[in-house]
Amino acid sequence: MDRIGVFICKSCDIGRRLNIEELEAVAREQGVASVYSKDFLCSKEGREFINSKIQEEGLDAVSIGACSFRVNYDVFNFGKVAVDRVNLREGVVWSRFPLGQNGEILDDSVEVVSGVSFKDELMALAKDYVRMSIAKLRTYKLPEPFKAEEEMSKTILVIGGGVAGLTAALELAKAGYEVVLVEKEKELGGFVAKMKAHCETRAPYRNLVEPVVKRLIGEVEAQDKIKVYKGAIVSNIAGGPGFFKVKINQGGKEEELTIGAIVLAVGFKPYDPSKLAHLGYGVIPNVMTNVEFEMKAAQGRLVRPSDGTPIKSVLFIQCAGQRDENHLPYCSSFCCLASLKQAKYIREADPESKAYIVYSDIRTMGIYENFYKTLQDDPGVFLTKGKVTGVKEGENGKVRVLVDETLFGEPLEIEVDVVVLATGMVPVTAEEAVLNLDYRQGPALPELELFYGYADSNYICFPYETRRTGIYAAGAVHQPMTIDQAIEDARGAALKAIQCLKAIEVGHAVHPRTWDYAYPEWDLKMCTQCKRCTEECPFGALNEDEKAFPIPFITRCRRCGTCFGACPQRIINFKDYSIEMIGSMIKATEMPEQGYEQYRFVAFVCENDAYPALDMLAYRRMSIPVSIRIIPVRCLGAVNVSFIKDAMSKGYDGILLLGCKYGENYQCHFIKGSELANKRMENVQETLQQLALEMERVTIDTVAIDELEKIVHKCNEFAELIKSYGENPFKGW
Repeated sequence: MDRIGVFICKSCDIGRRLNIEELEAVAREQGVASVYSKDFLCSKEGREFINSKIQEEGLDAVSIGACSFRVNYDVFNFGKVAVDRVNLREGVVWSRFPLGQNGEILDDSVEVVSGVSFKDELMALAKDYVRMSIAKLRTYKLPEPFKAEEEMSKTILVIGGGVAGLTAALELAKAGYEVVLVEKEKELGGFVAKMKAHCETRAPYRNLVEPVVKRLIGEVEAQDKIKVYKGAIVSNIAGGPGFFKVKINQGGKEEELTIGAIVLAVGFKPYDPSKLAHLGYGVIPNVMTNVEFEMKAAQGRLVRPSDGTPIKSVLFIQCAGQRDENHLPYCSSFCCLASLKQAKYIREADPESKAYIVYSDIRTMGIYENFYKTLQDDPGVFLTKGKVTGVKEGENGKVRVLVDETLFGEPLEIEVDVVVLATGMVPVTAEEAVLNLDYRQGPALPELELFYGYADSNYICFPYETRRTGIYAAGAVHQPMTIDQAIEDARGAALKAIQCLKAIEVGHAVHPRTWDYAYPEWDLKMCTQCKRCTEECPFGALNEDEKAFPIPFITRCRRCGTCFGACPQRIINFKDYSIEMIGSMIKATEMPEQGYEQYRFVAFVCENDAYPALDMLAYRRMSIPVSIRIIPVRCLGAVNVSFIKDAMSKGYDGILLLGCKYGENYQCHFIKGSELANKRMENVQETLQQLALEMERVTIDTVAIDELEKIVHKCNEFAELIKSYGENPFKGW
């Protein structure tokens, strides 16, 4: 960008704590002729003033020194004019203060060190931010929407014909989209179609109703926009969102379709009961699973497996093989409701029958508490908290169950006709290949250990979205859930599939950077086929050709920049986020001479959690060291080692990287970015060792978005640690 304008806001304490004339002078020193300052740039008058100068002076880029880029982004949007936001409010005047011994805020004129006032240090920080912004805009290129050569498809594929799949297909069709529904069984309906009944999916949540799936099947089969393949599987998926090439195999005949987005709703399988011999399964004839009991009930045969006599008493063992590290460590969500429902079957079939439910905890999600209460009030249903210590065969086919740690304070021995084990859900994808993706990173959805085979995603921030862009999980393959939850989940996944197509049509990122038109571009002339970009991409956006060169699928890309951060050759760049850009920003700052103990630190901060946290601590007027310059990055995974080298060469005394938590309780918006950044630190530390520099000069840490005190403590601790080592010996070279 050549014609740059600099606009500095004087409101919100900026004019009170900073010398605006000096900031204007710095901008002019950088060769910018169009420099202005004004009160409340975010006001209608302020925006009109900026816009008038853009028109009058033919500006193609503006640097706005005001509030954080996370606010007023709509106000400071001037169409085809590049905009960079200099965070003078939250980043300088609201978060940098001289503090007394007890943490009280002192006057800005207080001396910092070696005769330098805090006011001068604060101005040095603001001036550096102005310099960095101008340097950034000089290398900035306006992103352009991605447009593929071939015509995109708006047809949506739904895999799975159970409650979730049928619901998703219907919602998509009602929204006007063509739908292809693939079901591997010969009939639609999934597991729910085989049930006798289920709990109401709407208020009052007290009664049993006919399976809702029967109505859904009728609606799907009557819908012109839905094409159904029964007894079929998806044998291959290639390409990316908007341009998926999907092969469907039905009865040995293969057909290829072009698909826009995919809803994965293949459901669950019951946990393998053969692993529950300690509870009598496979050993005692009259021990069965909740699924087997449901099938008997649906057939009208509430009889004992051993001799076919009517069941007069039944005991349900909850969490059979669940919430147990030796089996399924999670709760399957539906099992307590299922046992209560099946107890009702017995009680309705024979008013003299008895049902016992032994639980560690009763979990009836949400308003299903109403259904629990109806069974709790039934005199023929006995519920007790307890631990099953033994299941033994009794006389005449009876089953004896030993229960300890009960609410009665003493062990119980209960003899019943049948024992039903409340076994849990295992996602179909944990046992079957259902997507068969033609992806370099493998044919299935990636799994993290935490999710036990369920579709991995960021459940807090981005439900439904898997790590394969354009593929959205719904129902019990997404996570354990009840029927009403599966219906709601399917609606959400359908909406996400539509959003995906809309984003691709316009040419910007799908999520989470839904405003982002930029995408990574490769200069393959210098590619060494190291494969780091293809291996490290969290979303499988890259395949490889026969020579191991990367093949980007831009519509799969989430724009996290992990490939950018991974590339040792620095041949991957975005138009608005490049190696040259960050390098020029680092080099644009002014470095004090060595020997005066005026320390300088740079922090590369993830814009998803850490940077918002910095803004929030500013609103609370918490303070971080004035010596730290903040550079926001797309993700810690988008930090290239060259940034570290440039900063050390410039003379920065220390470099801090702040990103999202990773591991079991990860919060990284891009799943693996923060974790990968930590792994790359090994290379950084080797470089520091070769330069005889302390490894602690480059430190990485993780923070949650609400850990404001931790960020303040970390920044201060880091600054004091580096000061104990002394200045960077390369400063001034």
